[in-house]
Amino acid sequence: MPGRTGKSFLEFHDLPSDIILSLLDRAGILAGAWADRRMPQSLRGTRVALIADDGGWRNTTAFDLGIQAMGGICVQAPVSFNAREETADLAGYLENWFDILIVRTKLLSALRQLAASTQTPVVNARTKANHPCETLGDLAYIRSRKGRVDGLRIVGVAPDANILRSWVEASLALPVKVTQVYPQQWHVKDRDLLNANFSTSTDLEALLEADVIVTDSWPGEALPAELSDYRISGALLDRCRPDAIFLPCPPVARGQEVTADAMTHPVCQSKAAKAFLLHAQNALLEWIVA
Repeated sequence: MPGRTGKSFLEFHDLPSDIILSLLDRAGILAGAWADRRMPQSLRGTRVALIADDGGWRNTTAFDLGIQAMGGICVQAPVSFNAREETADLAGYLENWFDILIVRTKLLSALRQLAASTQTPVVNARTKANHPCETLGDLAYIRSRKGRVDGLRIVGVAPDANILRSWVEASLALPVKVTQVYPQQWHVKDRDLLNANFSTSTDLEALLEADVIVTDSWPGEALPAELSDYRISGALLDRCRPDAIFLPCPPVARGQEVTADAMTHPVCQSKAAKAFLLHAQNALLEWIVA
């Protein structure tokens, strides 16, 4: 069966840098094919399970549409993990029918257990611990605009949660510098992620020379007074590099992590960047079945 290659993508740094860079390049080519409505049929006959065992809609919708556009068969399977059925049993049933398993679920450990129980590649469509496809899509867009990845300075004004953690995973795989700017209590402290390309700070001055600025939702337990100084405004973006790319991660809460005028600032490119989610995910699936 196509796809039975063991090419799972659970964490961003699962893939070597040369593969990641090739996926970013391919995403740019697929973006052009999408615009021309001439998508290659390189997923023809590939049977994909799309399992959304958690909320959200953007990347699962992009997976579904992208797979169909490239000739694949996408089935939304209503599977739940950490419930009555053992994950190993679920894996056995799913691999009877599918060449790739795309899963959005809460726990990264559930995906690891699933991948360990099957030869069918497993793709992480988001967990509470990380969101590697989101970062892959953002990087594909950034590369299309800046023509490079090497040496990028990425500042995440975000807590230790799935968006920032995937950018830190990227700093393990690629020559990019990632800085988290946030109050210390929400800094990333996971020893498996700490590396020479990642640093933490509480000083918003780090944004001024950033190539890319990323935000994420405020932690649910945070008080507004604790984070109001870390709200990204249009006035703050005016002080940043004019060629900076501001990517507030949706869903965006105006009045919390961003102001309304930050969302209309010229450096805010979130909507254009999210278009590349489909192209990067298609590039990943192409590589899996190759």
